[in-house]
Amino acid sequence: MPENPIPACGVPAARDDAAYMRRAIELARNAEAAGEVPVGAVLVLEGVVIGEGWNRPIGSTDPTSHAEIEALRAGARQLGNYRLTGSTLYVTMEPCPMCAGAMIHARVARVVYGCEDLRAGATGTVIDVLGSAAANHRVAVTGGVLADECRALLQAFFRARRGGKGDRFI
Repeated sequence: MPENPIPACGVPAARDDAAYMRRAIELARNAEAAGEVPVGAVLVLEGVVIGEGWNRPIGSTDPTSHAEIEALRAGARQLGNYRLTGSTLYVTMEPCPMCAGAMIHARVARVVYGCEDLRAGATGTVIDVLGSAAANHRVAVTGGVLADECRALLQAFFRARRGGKGDRFI
């Protein structure tokens, strides 16, 4: 059994959560530069990055192009398998219901997020898709990693977009 396993998945808590989250923040800046909501994601398996992504729904004209989905797609291509068993997904903002559902289907072991999403968070903030007893797979959740940095990036984006008004949902 791994050292300090996370309940429900047996995956050890990574000592590098902050390092992977910093990379996710870098990726979020790609989204920001393209005028997208600045969210980035990194998918890691056994200490190796197998997928990365950032929000692209506007530029790709694809409503499913969230950072998490982009990272999951890249990881699945890298492994040649839609099952991402044992992987950890790092994302700068709490996943939405769509992304949480994709993690369940992909069999992601763990998700680590930065700041909560007070509008659509699906790991317990608004709803709890990942904690649902009806789900056929459990994804361990760790929240709040570099939360202040992640939140500041989102707040600055929305302040600029709204002419200095409003960041009430982040």
